Amino acid sequence: MQPVAELRKIAVFNALRNCKLFAGLPPNDLRAITDLAISKQLAKGDYLFREGEVSHGFFVVQQGAINVHRLSNIGKEQVIRIFRAGESFAEATLATETGYPADARALENSQVLLIQKNEFTALFKRQPELALRMLASMSVHLRSLVALLEDLTLKDVETRLVNWLIKRCPKPPGENPVTFELPMAKRVLAAELGTVSETLSRSLAKLREQKLLTVKGKVVTILSPSRLVAIFRRNVGE
Repeated sequence: MQPVAELRKIAVFNALRNCKLFAGLPPNDLRAITDLAISKQLAKGDYLFREGEVSHGFFVVQQGAINVHRLSNIGKEQVIRIFRAGESFAEATLATETGYPADARALENSQVLLIQKNEFTALFKRQPELALRMLASMSVHLRSLVALLEDLTLKDVETRLVNWLIKRCPKPPGENPVTFELPMAKRVLAAELGTVSETLSRSLAKLREQKLLTVKGKVVTILSPSRLVAIFRRNVGE
């Protein structure tokens, strides 16, 4: 029987291998990064870090979900992105001394891997091809932020919600119903859309009244994606 420490190391190696950031990296490089990783367990609601805290490295989600967000001057939470298993975040802090740019909190019982900053930077210098991978990963996060900003410029919550729903439909949108499970609590989705739970509920109710969707618990069925797209285009004046 393998010792517990060895089993944990194998689990970390597999988590890194499944991370998009390290996709295609040879086993020797993955083993080197595995040696730098520290496993952290978080209970639902625990904070991984707060905005401005000194960065000790970036993170890979092993299991669970991490809500990265910022607070406005009046204390309103704006979700930047929800990170789940196989995703990495806070890589940008490798190149700055200003600390973490946002807060990170566990949405459910979670486990993450801290890839230590100083040790990884040293590996970085020995393995220049990792730099290209990091740039690619950070560009993906940047595109997510740009998309978030574009969504928040939409004129009302209902339009932002319709836009969010359309993104869950196949392209091009057709007449066949599309069913999916909400990947987060409604209050988290509300924060991501720049509103509160009550306003989100009213917007969902309005779409139900128009026979555009049904909601049962966390299961959403979009009855006609093409009609939803037509409403979105009308709302934004296309």
